[in-house]
Amino acid sequence: MGWTYKLHAGVAIGLGCLLLVSAALTWLPGAPSWTEAGWPVGVVALLLVPVLVAAPVRVLLTRADRRALWWAFRCLPGGVQAGLGALALTGIVLEGLGASGGSTLQAAEVREGRYYAFETAPYARGTVEISRSRYLAVLEDDRRVWLTAPEVLCVVAACAVLAAGELRRADRGAARS
Repeated sequence: MGWTYKLHAGVAIGLGCLLLVSAALTWLPGAPSWTEAGWPVGVVALLLVPVLVAAPVRVLLTRADRRALWWAFRCLPGGVQAGLGALALTGIVLEGLGASGGSTLQAAEVREGRYYAFETAPYARGTVEISRSRYLAVLEDDRRVWLTAPEVLCVVAACAVLAAGELRRADRGAARS
């Protein structure tokens, strides 16, 4: 496999780990979140977009079907497969925990010094006024979901890039013989 595939997957895994740790830190009481500042989020977004856009392009360039990609992924070392699986599973679990926090409130905002959130309960849909403490809790829940979803996408992109790299390596090996 070429070094560009390894670098691409490494950047995707690194971003995924950064997002996963950031999501886990939101559960710690009083832990400051770097996502409150604007510039770290911008840097991650600037790195995230090319990584997530280039992964499907690399897969499409191999002209392989899903089964071939799956077999190529299965050719990766067991530790790599286990690590990627653990990262994906952890992200999915954190996503589920963040989304199923028991709250039906989303999209908290402040208007004229009062706190509001969107209620998603079936018979009470609409914007409702909430307390400041509830406002902060809704912000943390929203932040968790917005951190874990791109983490899972990064891990999927890394899996796809590594599988595409294995296919390219196998194609080059077959062309030489």
